[in-house]
Amino acid sequence: MSSLAHGKNTSAVEVTNISFHGLWILAHGKELFIPYDQFPWFKDQKLSSVLKVEEVSPGHFYWPDLDVDLTEEIIEHPERFPLSAKSTS
Repeated sequence: MSSLAHGKNTSAVEVTNISFHGLWILAHGKELFIPYDQFPWFKDQKLSSVLKVEEVSPGHFYWPDLDVDLTEEIIEHPERFPLSAKSTS
């Protein structure tokens, strides 16, 4: 007896809330807050682009429409990663 081939891995992450201060994602039962002052790439973006998030590997999240990828460690400890994006406008 043989098993069927595995299908495409589905994302285990979702955006659960968006506010004027940032957004929350839920991954594997853990909620993470992504504030706009630390992660400006999400501010003023289309809702559909912010909601479209994938977990490319455990704890590594990617927003393909925004070309932004963050790890759980970066989200939880942004002070360890002092480089931030500069506005091009």
